Amino acid sequence: MPVVRTPASGPAWFKSSYSGGNATECLEAAFVPPGVLIRDSKHPTGPHLTVAPQAWHRFLTVVRSRG
Repeated sequence: MPVVRTPASGPAWFKSSYSGGNATECLEAAFVPPGVLIRDSKHPTGPHLTVAPQAWHRFLTVVRSRG
């Protein structure tokens, strides 16, 4: 039977440095081996998306170019 390593704790979620902390719309992300997890910060126990690192990089590139 193959051994699957799991972290001792859950993913280390972080918010954008642009988050005002005033309960407005915000996302959280966490880096994990298959890619990047993304979730709604107002619903941390809700569903999340998993995207490839390349997709995350492209997302950040587009967002930064519009800021």
